[in-house]
Amino acid sequence: MARIQCFLRRVVFFLLAKDFSFRFGRWRWKSMEKGGAFVRIQQSPDGDIIDCVHISNQPAFDHPFLKNHTIQMRPAYHPEGLYDESKVASQQNTQTITQMWHKNGVCPENTVPIRRTKKEDVLRASSIRRYGKKRHRSTPNPMSVDPDMLNESGHQHAIAYVEGDKYYGAKATINVWQPRIEQANEFSLSQLWILGGSFGQDLNSIEAGWQVSPDLYGDNNTRLFTYWTSDAYQATGCYNLLCSGFIQINNQIAMGASIFPLSNYGGSQYDINILVWKDPKEGNWWLQFGNDYVLGYWPSFLFSYLADSASMIEWGGEVVNSEPDGSHTSTQMGSGHFPEEGFGKSSYFKNIQVVDSSNNLRAPSGVGSFTEQSNCYDVQNGNNGDWGTYFYYGGPGKNANCP
Repeated sequence: MARIQCFLRRVVFFLLAKDFSFRFGRWRWKSMEKGGAFVRIQQSPDGDIIDCVHISNQPAFDHPFLKNHTIQMRPAYHPEGLYDESKVASQQNTQTITQMWHKNGVCPENTVPIRRTKKEDVLRASSIRRYGKKRHRSTPNPMSVDPDMLNESGHQHAIAYVEGDKYYGAKATINVWQPRIEQANEFSLSQLWILGGSFGQDLNSIEAGWQVSPDLYGDNNTRLFTYWTSDAYQATGCYNLLCSGFIQINNQIAMGASIFPLSNYGGSQYDINILVWKDPKEGNWWLQFGNDYVLGYWPSFLFSYLADSASMIEWGGEVVNSEPDGSHTSTQMGSGHFPEEGFGKSSYFKNIQVVDSSNNLRAPSGVGSFTEQSNCYDVQNGNNGDWGTYFYYGGPGKNANCP
């Protein structure tokens, strides 16, 4: 029921924007009011429409357990060591990544930016029930390399991972690319996974990173995204704010919106910082983008295993291989080049860290790597003083060694 309500709300947004609005400069104000809060609309240069929705009217509150929820406007604690690291990063003169819609401004205080779901977005989905959802078995399981299971779900990965401890968050710096997608029903993404439970029907997962997904967004833009599930992608969870659950508090970053600039092969490299951690006081899982943007949180009651802690952390890339024409897809992962090409050519995750039980950010120990077909997409781990624990990953998909 909550999912249907969320979908209907987006349909209403779409219809009202068509008929009951007036323009002022680059902004369009809608005459939709709920609790005295107007919705402001912004047209992004990439064709997106961003609705600035009052923070109390966002889709999260369609969830029955959030009807009387008091929004937590800031985390009680950040992980120890985060801001020391941020000072170092700022002194290194790092490149700033922003979102395309910022060219026309940002949303006002007490609102959150929501990328509007358009009619054509829904029509591309196989069904309303599956719109905005990943397929079951889309999380890499490095504990199982059964060749009979290789392409059961059509998902392939190149990841680094840790397991065997209790984890309360993870962080990474990821450089951003625009991989080529062969089929509209395929995608390519780079993300971190916070995992709890088994890889059966009870898997809990919190995910964040960047992706290119023509089927979901209708274009080939590189976009910031999040995902969550508490039952292995079966009935719960979704991308971004396409269902109830995640509570956004930030008015400057829109989930699912395009990010730029992008890395160039042999040229300038641009990266983003992603941090997810569990607030030790309130128990909610928080998301931070870059050094400055605390975006919001997943309430702990959404999960079973992750209500306590994670048992595995993964970082890396994922693609959908739909095997067009009976051969491996040429959809690229990361930059579309193998790890051995190195900096400026291959994709990387650097300074990967975990949050321990004392709320400290630390380098992970016992990092493993996993890929289903290293001749299609591969991963290579490393460690040094500047990048900490890092890895290069990715590949072109179909090639002479990956037919």
